[in-house]
Amino acid sequence: LFDMKELEERVILIAVSTDDEDDTRASLDELEELVKTAGGITADKMIQNRERIHPGTYLGKGKIDEVRERIWELQATGVVCDDELSPAQLRNLEDALDTKVMDRTLVILDIFAAHASTSEGKIQVELAQLRYSMTRLAGFGRSMSRLGGGIGTRGPGEKKLEMDKRIIRTRISQLKRELAEVKKHREVARGQRMRNHVPVAAIVGYTNAGKSTLLNHLTHAGVLKEDKLF
Repeated sequence: LFDMKELEERVILIAVSTDDEDDTRASLDELEELVKTAGGITADKMIQNRERIHPGTYLGKGKIDEVRERIWELQATGVVCDDELSPAQLRNLEDALDTKVMDRTLVILDIFAAHASTSEGKIQVELAQLRYSMTRLAGFGRSMSRLGGGIGTRGPGEKKLEMDKRIIRTRISQLKRELAEVKKHREVARGQRMRNHVPVAAIVGYTNAGKSTLLNHLTHAGVLKEDKLF
């Protein structure tokens, strides 16, 4: 049995800016909204200006020391990096900061896992999480075990991360077969609609752009709408 209690996390958002004209600050603002949607609280935002991202630790040594001090001062439970971390960066940064380390991709996958409702959606989320975590088992597993809950533990979460790669590969193959079956049934339904000349329309737009709100106004569908990303 696994106790996956909900944990309200206070995190520090960190990013590396490699160009004076990039949109790092705007990107961090969006990351803050992602963390909020995932159930976390942003305690601080920190940006390091560098010529390039450090290949081993994401941040430079001086900035790591600064972030470590802020973690202690703010009693933060972890940090979220604005870029996707490599397995080495994840492991090394976690060791340097002695705290839970997450990246943007993990937060987004966690949100998807929390909101997936259809069988196809749940399969797709678990498949994405397993593929993402497979190369990060060493550092990622230690990070998850620090808190026993929180962002990153929805969906397969900790339980799947404790599996070895061989078992994960088997699970991925199984999910691919299940997804293929779901898609086959969907294609049959789509073909039936085409034969019956049923018109189909789609609303496409960026996350939190107002797609659900528009759908409700047009059709009174009553679908869930919230001021949250994804």
